[in-house]
Amino acid sequence: MRAMTLNGVCRLPGDKKPLSFLELPVPVPNDDEVLIKVSACGVCHTELDEIEGRTPPSLYPIIPGHQIIGNIVQTGKNVTRLHIGDRVGIGWIFSACGECSFCIKGDDNLCEKFKATGRDAHGGYAEYTKINERFAFKIPDIFTDSEAAPLLCAGAIGYRSLRLANLQDGENLGLIGFGASAHLVLKMAQFKYPNSKIFVFARSHGERAFAMELGAFWAGDIESEPPERLNSAIDTTPVWKPIMEGMKRLEKGGRMVINAIRKEDIDRDMLLSLDYVEHLWLEKEMKSVANVASNDIVEFLELASAIPIKPEIQEYDLQDANTAIVELKERKIRGAKVLKI
Repeated sequence: MRAMTLNGVCRLPGDKKPLSFLELPVPVPNDDEVLIKVSACGVCHTELDEIEGRTPPSLYPIIPGHQIIGNIVQTGKNVTRLHIGDRVGIGWIFSACGECSFCIKGDDNLCEKFKATGRDAHGGYAEYTKINERFAFKIPDIFTDSEAAPLLCAGAIGYRSLRLANLQDGENLGLIGFGASAHLVLKMAQFKYPNSKIFVFARSHGERAFAMELGAFWAGDIESEPPERLNSAIDTTPVWKPIMEGMKRLEKGGRMVINAIRKEDIDRDMLLSLDYVEHLWLEKEMKSVANVASNDIVEFLELASAIPIKPEIQEYDLQDANTAIVELKERKIRGAKVLKI
């Protein structure tokens, strides 16, 4: 099979070809696994974190990619829930123990044995991949393969972030950064909280204009002062400064949800400059989002098909994965990037 692999830590955008094109054997599913012929795979900012070493793979070479859509072509002998021909998706969660207290209560994203697709096991930048049937999810017919791919991570993690934001209808929501995940959160919020105003903070004019096209109430630069305070905010940027700026914009008792596996710039001076009165006083709070749980994917796919949410996408051929990665690093973004396999 054709595959794009990461062989070690690289620095972007200086290294224009962090991934290598290889011909590899088709994987063989174990008894509890399904073999999937991949048709589309989304390109996520977490791939940049893997490539640049902020959340390094546990093995090299690794096939990245964790927003995977495809059809089952082979099943292990113990597989009962899924069948050959089913169209399924795979997200960031590759596996979890299923037995610990976190797994039992539905927070398998917090399991000590959590493994990530495309980091701890081979992912979807390839023609085939395999996974335990517990972590393959049926895809609603309403979506094309390319439309469905970003829903598996950008959408599901956005859904978890919005849930953790504790927003009430009519309250103000801030979206800090406006890439693949945030543009889906905006669509979700419009559906779930029709009386809420959505304020978008983004670095580029193009991202701000895109947000207004999608119905944001207001859009400005990261350092801009919005016309109203925010009851909740979700940060999807790769750096620290926007969080600090966003905390200033929160209303009393407001919550900042940080949707990031890692942050690119560990700016110690900026962290030390966190001012209690300006940033945290009056019961403001920060909450991180860790990975994505199985239930998030199931619930979000149901919600996305009911709305329906159709992500904005840019398609690339598998062999052009390096182009998509570098463009993502350079913030050349409008919606989500998807590899067609």
